[in-house]
Amino acid sequence: MMLSPSAESPDDRNSLYSQSRNNRHKSGDKTSPISVILVSSGSRGNKLLFRYPFQRIADCPSSLSAKQRNPYALNTTGDVLEDPDGDSREQCPLTDEQLVAGFSDSILATILATKNDMCGKKFELKIDNVRFVGHPTLLQHSPLIQVSKTDPSPKREMPTMILFNVVFALRANADPSVISCMHNLSRRIAIALQHEERRCQYLTREAKLMLSMQDEITTTTENGTPQSPFRQILPKCKLARDLKAAYDSLCTTGVVRLHINNWLEVSFCLPHKIHRVGGNYIPPEALERSLKAIRPYHALLLLESEKALLDQLPLDCSPAMVRLIKTCSAVKNLQQLAQDADLALLQIFQIAAHLVYWGKAIIIFPLCENNVYMLSPHANISLYSTLAKQFAQQFSGHDLPSMLAKFSLPVSLAEFRNPLEAPAQEAQLIQMVVWMLQRRLLIQLHTYVCLLISPSEDEPTPKGEELPLAARVGGRSLSTPSALSFGSPTSSDDMTLTSPSMENSSAELLPGGDSPLNKRMTETLLASLSEHERQVILNIPAAQNPEDLRMFARLLHYFRGHHHLEEIMYNENMRRSQLKTLFDKFRSVLIVTNHEDPIISIFQSPMEYTA
Repeated sequence: MMLSPSAESPDDRNSLYSQSRNNRHKSGDKTSPISVILVSSGSRGNKLLFRYPFQRIADCPSSLSAKQRNPYALNTTGDVLEDPDGDSREQCPLTDEQLVAGFSDSILATILATKNDMCGKKFELKIDNVRFVGHPTLLQHSPLIQVSKTDPSPKREMPTMILFNVVFALRANADPSVISCMHNLSRRIAIALQHEERRCQYLTREAKLMLSMQDEITTTTENGTPQSPFRQILPKCKLARDLKAAYDSLCTTGVVRLHINNWLEVSFCLPHKIHRVGGNYIPPEALERSLKAIRPYHALLLLESEKALLDQLPLDCSPAMVRLIKTCSAVKNLQQLAQDADLALLQIFQIAAHLVYWGKAIIIFPLCENNVYMLSPHANISLYSTLAKQFAQQFSGHDLPSMLAKFSLPVSLAEFRNPLEAPAQEAQLIQMVVWMLQRRLLIQLHTYVCLLISPSEDEPTPKGEELPLAARVGGRSLSTPSALSFGSPTSSDDMTLTSPSMENSSAELLPGGDSPLNKRMTETLLASLSEHERQVILNIPAAQNPEDLRMFARLLHYFRGHHHLEEIMYNENMRRSQLKTLFDKFRSVLIVTNHEDPIISIFQSPMEYTA
């Protein structure tokens, strides 16, 4: 179940392509395809059925290359020096049409219509500065039974097409993730066409229409001005219009939604077009790593209004998707969202990942007064930017530059609370923070703790302890419980998130105060430290309190700088005030830092994931 893009006007079929082509040249975008090509192979040989954009024969540079040139003359025709890596050093950049204009229809049909043995596999071919990516598909027909009026006996006629290939032409230096996505789209279209061919011979009919129009135009233009037959095919062939729509969507929004033969829906999302921050795109592998690291204490922030998202859903969408969108809130974590929507937490994770991948939502930490935000280094702070105008229209009486100035330094939402203000003003503040988070204008800082003890000068370091202290503390890795093992969260006074999971909870602290069993448990938890490190910790005044020492030992494996305060609170079912008090008591050996959560930072810090 996919989300549909906004509708596009089909009045001017080439204006959208011209605009997207100009945008690609200006920005140097290497994620857009150069062309889409449909080829087939059968009893009539290899045929190029359709290609878009059209090859304008009058503009083809082949006539220029045929002319004799002085090898010592300056290159003024827009040619490029070939680069074996595909990263050409252009004196005057070639347009996308010129990159594939050198390939005639017959040549493309020959090189792209592969053998039967290559069908059902990824097809990738690099020639000079162009890389062709497709998924050749073999057609397994059942013989057609035809009955003639004059001869009532049925005759079996075998179809002429054997295989076909929907190919996307890319620049040779395209990113491997883009190549993989284009192959995925080609495979999806091929599966839909194969299904419709078996059901009603749809591809055969469309192919015959394309070839007949090519033959007709070739005959009529033998003595006249040559023209592209594909321009005449486009308004009369549904498949040609679908391929053009796919190309235009890939060059603009990155969201493709086709209805092959007005029957089968093909939905596709090019994440490089959707997930862009600061002019750079987020690689799909980085996005997938972030989605796999989602935890129940995270929240889902919709990037569009509830009504806009519901209008984009297809008619046969899952009811769970509708319930989640209607229940979603920036102040609810995923566990609370699962309870309010009456859905399993694992299903919430799957739907949330789906919405994030399609660019309809991002992962954040639930809004509460203890959250610390600051201005993103990539935020647009122009006084007359489009965002500033939108902010002034939505929040009358407030301007965006003044609001962003309040977050120049890290500040918690609690500092904005004024007990004399009306509740409506506090609600408006939350709405403004949500608005700025949706536009990636703010980043959230979390608190991390590291254990740091100076080594002893007298005691030599054994070879087995040459590893850094952070790597030795907590020999067991922290494993997050399964999504389905969490129950209902309980609220605390200081707006923390808690988990009833007792695996690492305070249930480990047995009653009886300074009992021998509790002493042995504390010693076991401190066993990962060296003798010098244990002595330093035991000499701290707070360590004389058995309860404080046991709590410190129990949380020792978190003090590696990898787990922020909110995660510790959730996993250990503790209050924020308890942790802060403990950090203060052991501040002589604990270093407290503040930075972003790497799980959600990819949506706001593109410097680590540049294109």
